[in-house]
Amino acid sequence: MTELLLRDARIWGHEGAADLLIRDGRIAEIRPAGQDGAGDGAEDLGGRLVLPGLVDGHAHLDKTLWGGPWVPHDAAPGLMSKIRNGQERRPEFGVPNADFVTALLENMIVCGTTHVRSHVDVDPLVGLGSVEAVREAVERHDGRISAELVAFPQAGMLISPGTEALLEEALKAGVESIGGLDPAGVDQDAVRHLDAVFALAERYGAGVDIHLHDGGTLGAWQFELIIERTKVLGLGGKVTVSHAFALADADPATRDRLISGLSEARIALATVAPNRGLLPLRLLGEAGVPVTLGNDGVRDLWSPFGTGDMLERALFQAKGTGPRDEDIELALDAATYGGARALGLRDYGLSVGDHADLVVVDARNAAEAVCVRPRRSLVVKSGRIVARDGVLEAV
Repeated sequence: MTELLLRDARIWGHEGAADLLIRDGRIAEIRPAGQDGAGDGAEDLGGRLVLPGLVDGHAHLDKTLWGGPWVPHDAAPGLMSKIRNGQERRPEFGVPNADFVTALLENMIVCGTTHVRSHVDVDPLVGLGSVEAVREAVERHDGRISAELVAFPQAGMLISPGTEALLEEALKAGVESIGGLDPAGVDQDAVRHLDAVFALAERYGAGVDIHLHDGGTLGAWQFELIIERTKVLGLGGKVTVSHAFALADADPATRDRLISGLSEARIALATVAPNRGLLPLRLLGEAGVPVTLGNDGVRDLWSPFGTGDMLERALFQAKGTGPRDEDIELALDAATYGGARALGLRDYGLSVGDHADLVVVDARNAAEAVCVRPRRSLVVKSGRIVARDGVLEAV
């Protein structure tokens, strides 16, 4: 039996100072502060704020150059130009590279991320190399962070012969979810694309996570196709639509109809707090539609930006959501509880019985934590301290 006592904590969503007892990887007890002495294995938090472990619900770990060379961004404008640039220049920098992924994961861990969902490119040029590189990097961290993968047809599926078979191979190899990319805008045949993706999901019991950048009526129509297939196949709770620009673009009547459909089908959304198309978090929350937040690509051939810090990403989201504390907390919810709901993480949170995935920050409340983004005092994964004051702890 292993125990860890966090003394004099302020726990997000709880009143007053508390001592938090962790036993065998779970929160065993929450009691008023000061009832017990320090004892062995105790950490005095001095009134610091405890948040649940941050969840990155949309990353592209395999693409990163973190820890490698600085590469100026030179892709031409447009989605297809960025796709081609990424494919053509991968060999030049040895991407995917497990060392780069390991380095990025280290920064994510010390910033408080305890779980990540990563899309990994699958195509005839890279095969399953991205799957292998990310898995190796996660294993190197020996339980400091958990990860799930999405086999992602970044170069298209129908327009890239051989990709569909490789996606199936990835699922056979244990990849948790099947991805899709703009069924109409990229693959030019939304019905065939979605039929193939959902057939693979049904065959292998996999989740579905579809990038949908297409906006306007084209994007709204694809939303309806995804909702229909999710209902027919009984995949509620296992489907995510990422980016979802058409929902942000939609007129109020179309938006409300789509939100109702997403709620009924139990489909989640993922966003990366983009410049275009911020999702209506409050309306989605009221309808019971989970929304997860993610970093997307971090310092890669698509973009030189990003750090992997989910509090930074929550700040970007909050700047579009609104300045009030409750608006800022909506953004933080997407980086924590919303991510857990969207990804189906069980026993997640800050209640007795939940997994002890926690992050401690020197902030007076959740809104300040997002706005100030202080160094993470402690990061706890499965009851074990994995990082302290911005430095990874030894295994």
